[in-house]
Amino acid sequence: MGETALNQVLRGDALIAAIKRAGIRFIVALPDRTTSEHLLKPLLADPQMRVVQVCKEDEGISICAGLYAAGQRSLLLMQHTGLLDSVNAMRGIAVEGRNPVCMMVGLLNKEPGIAPADSKSYGVRVVEPVLDALGIAHHLIERPGDVERIAPAVEDAYARSAPVVMLIGTEPL
Repeated sequence: MGETALNQVLRGDALIAAIKRAGIRFIVALPDRTTSEHLLKPLLADPQMRVVQVCKEDEGISICAGLYAAGQRSLLLMQHTGLLDSVNAMRGIAVEGRNPVCMMVGLLNKEPGIAPADSKSYGVRVVEPVLDALGIAHHLIERPGDVERIAPAVEDAYARSAPVVMLIGTEPL
């Protein structure tokens, strides 16, 4: 891959740097096919980060809320199917409970360069409308320049005591 092509690729190390700039030191995670290789694995190996692995995404929402109550910033890393499975926990704990649960969600099978709303994957297509219905702010992170949205989105979530979702639209390298 040429240097120009590499400059257009979403990089896991850039995502991790943005997470750290946002003051996050706890990652609550379930492995997912979009982010595991170049995001979760390096986070597991990073001595500055603490990774809590969970079995269900809704557990992760509760753990992130608990970390907030303990004065810690955290990020829940999961796949979009888990987000859809966790709607009630997001509603009750994050939205109504006014907890700044920050989530990074891999959009498995989202086609490159296609907006989530236009995806052939039904699950990918409905993620943004579900988040909109819940009143949860969300940002598509798909190109290198998009990474700069992460730290301000996290800061805004903590300032408003409200959840936020960063949708990872392509597998980072």
